[in-house]
Amino acid sequence: MKILAIESSCDETSIAILDDTKVLSNVISSQYFHTQYGGVIPELASRAHLKSIAPIFFQSLEEAQITIEKIDAIAVTNQPGLLGSLIVGTNFAKGIALKYNLPIIPINHIEGHLYSGFIEDDSLQFPLISLVVSGGHTALFKVNSFTNYEIIGLTRDDAAGEAFDKIAKSLNLGYPGGPIIDKLAKIGNPNKYTFPRSMINSGDFDFSFSGLKTSFKTFISKNFPNGFNQEEIQDLAASVQSAIVDVLTFKSIQAAKQFKIKNIIVAGGVSANSQLKSEMQKVAHNLGMKAVFPSLKLSMDNAAMIGFLATKKIQEKGTSNFFDFTFTASANSLRSRKKT
Repeated sequence: MKILAIESSCDETSIAILDDTKVLSNVISSQYFHTQYGGVIPELASRAHLKSIAPIFFQSLEEAQITIEKIDAIAVTNQPGLLGSLIVGTNFAKGIALKYNLPIIPINHIEGHLYSGFIEDDSLQFPLISLVVSGGHTALFKVNSFTNYEIIGLTRDDAAGEAFDKIAKSLNLGYPGGPIIDKLAKIGNPNKYTFPRSMINSGDFDFSFSGLKTSFKTFISKNFPNGFNQEEIQDLAASVQSAIVDVLTFKSIQAAKQFKIKNIIVAGGVSANSQLKSEMQKVAHNLGMKAVFPSLKLSMDNAAMIGFLATKKIQEKGTSNFFDFTFTASANSLRSRKKT
């Protein structure tokens, strides 16, 4: 079964081709021009998807050394995300599926991240804990199978990636903030300043990063009225990153302990954070657990994870159940606590 998958939920246009679960190509085009605006501009993002999706389609086929006539099914992200961006991807996918009479599998973007750790590590076993952490989402899942999972924790306000971006903006570091803070934090002293670990002792698996963002802004306004030198920026970056990483690690490990689970997947853009990976894997190893982080190309928004999950859905239901073209794109984010 060869699947062509499309991902366009935010500011990455990606098309991948998989042979069952083997990735033959995974082309990603990132819209770096948003950096000048300090964040993603939805209208500009959708226009960029329109411009790049066809060339990426042909590039993906070329890299996979396959023709469209050899494709057996189409997969596409239809939610959640920026509505205009999603519409570009879903319409392109429907057009191909209709032209070549192929089944089409709509995939939830968050679910794609949820299972992305399996693409490079087939030794993972259910049940597992999955932390999806990005600019738009921070959520913990108890995952029982490829078709059954439960949301056990959500952010009550800002996502971790959003907090990184806003804190970086306070330091005049640019956008996106996460990679910049991570780089500076490697040089800085994480114990120089103390910032709140919000909800770390809340007794549940929910998150909150809005208070940290406010606390950080207040701190630098009070203590650095005339700005900061390079060393101070490095120490601030290291200290605030440690606060975010401590909460993400603690909650994930506590969830694994409570449900007596040995495997943890950490996915989404923030999973590329070097300190998060180091801390999570160290703590997990000391407790006899395994923490899996996808490679950089699979941690960012990408079509390979969409195609991988589509393969699992086809294996469960067959292709005959995926000729319904009435599904629509939706911007809706995580709402329900349970999914079966």
